[in-house]
Amino acid sequence: MSRDDTRLEGPTRRDYVTYGGTIVGGGLLAGCTADGDSEAAPTPTSTPTEEETTTETETSADTSYSVTMSPAGEVAFEQPPENVLTILPHHADMAVAAGHGDAISSMLYNPEYNDTIWNKFLTRLPGVSVDWADLEGTWNPSKELLYELESDLHLADPAYMTTMQAWSTDDVEEIRENVAPWFGNTFSNAHKEPPSEWADGYEYYTLWEIFEKVARVFRAEARYEALADVRAEVLASIEANLPPEDERPTAAMVILVDSEDSMYVYALNGPGFLTAHTRPLGATDVFADVRTESTVDFEALIEADPDVILCLAGMSEFRHVTKTRDRLADDPTTQSLSAVQNGRIHTQGGRNQGPLMNLFQLEMTAKQLYPDVFGEWPTYTDGPYPEIPADEQLFDRQRVADIVNGESRSA
Repeated sequence: MSRDDTRLEGPTRRDYVTYGGTIVGGGLLAGCTADGDSEAAPTPTSTPTEEETTTETETSADTSYSVTMSPAGEVAFEQPPENVLTILPHHADMAVAAGHGDAISSMLYNPEYNDTIWNKFLTRLPGVSVDWADLEGTWNPSKELLYELESDLHLADPAYMTTMQAWSTDDVEEIRENVAPWFGNTFSNAHKEPPSEWADGYEYYTLWEIFEKVARVFRAEARYEALADVRAEVLASIEANLPPEDERPTAAMVILVDSEDSMYVYALNGPGFLTAHTRPLGATDVFADVRTESTVDFEALIEADPDVILCLAGMSEFRHVTKTRDRLADDPTTQSLSAVQNGRIHTQGGRNQGPLMNLFQLEMTAKQLYPDVFGEWPTYTDGPYPEIPADEQLFDRQRVADIVNGESRSA
């Protein structure tokens, strides 16, 4: 369904009557409570107890339910939202995994790029894909655009929204009151400090804790539980087969700078969901003492000489892994690097990963770091996520696709 078709269904958000912050009408009942009301997040594979379910999902209306997450607080719903704005792809990936990918009607950060990257992975899940390329995507949008979009839910971190130049906390509150609530968490990505007005009470969650809450928004708890089981099995396999720490490779995750002999470096084992696929693998990060997202020069790379170089965004045209391979191999100062000599310069996928991307990236990175244990990673040059023989896959593609498509008994 197109964004315009969605907006023409039924009365608009501005046609609803508002009383003291409670929206009377379809979809969403209420905005937010204080951040401090957010409950402790359950473990990814836990099933809510009767008491937790009552607290989280029941309100005064028989059909209504509520979900709580910092920094938005508690948000109440009458039904799953059908017209959703998001900013970054980790939230959109969660909606897809919950079986409600069609609800994503706008993505403020680079929808065409994210569409390309995600579909390279999702092509390996039969019947699962995204269609983000033509979504409304305008970084630092005006408030008028959000009024025009009339979303049922802004699946985005309201604190993150205020990092945009055009947005203040008052603007975020205005949109919450007049259009739809916010619900999302982004600064858990690397446990970054939120803007000062949001810092008090801001909570950090794991990727799968955020997904558990987003799944509740879409009434997709069974899909969450089934996918969390898949992830738990992947992690158990990784943990059981990791070699001792002193036998693990050294590694660096980088993006080369075009105009100079330097690179951005990114943490492998730091906190947050950006490293949810590398941290469990426990490789030695040669730049662990360097602040993530800062730069180092080629001299520092040569001195560190990692066994493996992971190229962030290496499936994208602009940052393609083959460009990094060629540049390091052709430069006399870097061509003797161990990773160059041994052919161990590998691509990574999406940094702001959701649960589906996380499963693939756990598998691909396990193979890139430990080919003798988890099977060889095919040298990536172009196209979709490589075909992996069934007996070397860390998770069953059809099982995951069935969960997402609602065809699994457990979902």
